[in-house]
Amino acid sequence: MNTSKTLVYDGSFNGFLTAVFIGFEQKLTHADIQKQGQLQSGLFAETETIFTNIEKAQRVWNGVRNKSNTAIKNIYFAFLSEQKNMEALIYRYIQKLMGSKYKGATDFSDDGVLKINQLAHKVGREKHRMEAFVRFQLTKDDVYFANIEPDFDVLPLISKHFRNRYADQQWIIYDVKRKYGLFYDLNTVEIISLDLSDIHTNSMEKSAAFTDAEYEYQDLWNNYFKSTTIKSRINNKLHVQHVPKRYWKYLSEKKEAV
Repeated sequence: MNTSKTLVYDGSFNGFLTAVFIGFEQKLTHADIQKQGQLQSGLFAETETIFTNIEKAQRVWNGVRNKSNTAIKNIYFAFLSEQKNMEALIYRYIQKLMGSKYKGATDFSDDGVLKINQLAHKVGREKHRMEAFVRFQLTKDDVYFANIEPDFDVLPLISKHFRNRYADQQWIIYDVKRKYGLFYDLNTVEIISLDLSDIHTNSMEKSAAFTDAEYEYQDLWNNYFKSTTIKSRINNKLHVQHVPKRYWKYLSEKKEAV
């Protein structure tokens, strides 16, 4: 019986869950699960390529969810953190979860449980920030477009929010760091990839991609933002805590500050 092996998957969450299923099926004590194209293993390490199987992935998802709703959420959020060696950490976490002596998803005396909870919290915070800080610009194709550059891969987490909030307009939210985006066509949300020659930040220079009305609206919004600011009460330190500077280049109200 093998106790250790490197499992190579396609990088998707379902692919990862399939690898977890295979690891349990083969009774692997240690499963070094790595993304295809990022394989780093010893010269004589045994490797196996895992092909995504939705049924097997669903069985792992259901098994974890039946144990703990908190755990399944934490696992998904931690996976989206993209942290190095996260797959192996989650595999051990699921092993403990399925064990008879497991104390729970909030047993912070366990270093693995604590680490996953901390990462899940950070991803959740980034999700809420993206929901607050996304700024759409109307293109000449009548599609509202927004660039984002989050610390974690939160696009899958914010899709529902923007579909519900902007159900009556076509929009694209594009992650320039990970080079994929979401496109809502008034019916469904699809994953897309774009060949962007220009990253649309909040430059003072106008882009031919957007309508004149869009820039008029931005000017109106900037004037409102400045007129409602009481200079004597500005607390820059607190402001940066709530709106970190790394987001400013995508916020229309920060155009003059970038």
